Amino acid sequence: MIDFDEELKKFKPSLEIDDTENAILSDNVNDMVDLMIEIMNEYRDR
Repeated sequence: MIDFDEELKKFKPSLEIDDTENAILSDNVNDMVDLMIEIMNEYRDR
């Protein structure tokens, strides 16, 4: 049988995925937050 705990200890995430994740999170979070604030402000003004 597979020992999942042992397999998790061996796991190492791909560096490309980490780089991609960091690029997406650092670039888009502020933009998404700005859009949500704008939508909320428009909704309140109605």
